[in-house]
Amino acid sequence: MRTKLLLLFAIGCIFTAKAQDPVTPAEADNDTIGPWTKKGNASLLFNQSTFENWVAGGENNISGNLGFNYDFNYKKGPWAWDNKIIASYGIVKTRNSSFAKKTDDRFEINSLVGKQISERWYYSGFVNFKTQFSKGYNYSKDENGTEIRDEYTNFMSPGYLLAGVGMLYKRDDNFKINISPVTSKFTFVDKNRTLPNEAYFGVKEGESMRYELGFNTSMYYKLDVIANVTFENILNLYSNYLEDPQNVDIDYQLNIVMKINRYLTTNLMFQTIYDDNAFKGFQVRQVFGVAANYGF
Repeated sequence: MRTKLLLLFAIGCIFTAKAQDPVTPAEADNDTIGPWTKKGNASLLFNQSTFENWVAGGENNISGNLGFNYDFNYKKGPWAWDNKIIASYGIVKTRNSSFAKKTDDRFEINSLVGKQISERWYYSGFVNFKTQFSKGYNYSKDENGTEIRDEYTNFMSPGYLLAGVGMLYKRDDNFKINISPVTSKFTFVDKNRTLPNEAYFGVKEGESMRYELGFNTSMYYKLDVIANVTFENILNLYSNYLEDPQNVDIDYQLNIVMKINRYLTTNLMFQTIYDDNAFKGFQVRQVFGVAANYGF
């Protein structure tokens, strides 16, 4: 299954590579435009459905997803420093459910610094941090059929921090691959929620952190496939040298934005994660809809 997903990613990259390479501000004269390039976007995706005596069936629901994406990159002389903040939060409420449930909950910071040694190669160091904003629950029903929930996750439970050094290949701000053969990974949790046999995100019972040392590869690829349609691919692979190195952690994201006008877009967000310390299988998230956007 993992092989099929990676093959699909590779085919997508081959297809999108047919588009013309864009010219980015970072490739222009830095003395003219300054060393910093900054770009951000905030979006609101909203959906609502109502049914009344609808024979085909249906359940009233309302949902919304708020997203924030901000890049601030530095390039001067041999030095390049790329930073990205991603935040999103979404909920859905259906008529027959006792609770509003999350459809998205994410906060992530990426920072990658490199010193140029050839036209497109750099010595590099990176830091990646990610967690969630609010509590996450497991849902079930009691003996009376009433929906109940049990808290399972929260802010910084889990929280992930990766830091490593290696080599960076950077064509421009829209295409880069970072290879870090020496990467430390820290998993933080609430020690009061840990379970026997490291069943809670791989952390030993009674402890609040798990440490790993391994190999990390990350890839970022964004471009316009056709007019007003943008594909953004983000892939991260991690192998732990200290335990089961054959079990490679995978985190792949695909963001497709189809521009309608200056403020409206059709957005498709797809993410799949494989991390056997969190779940013995693939986690999949997909969000699709029309979003109102504000760029800055």
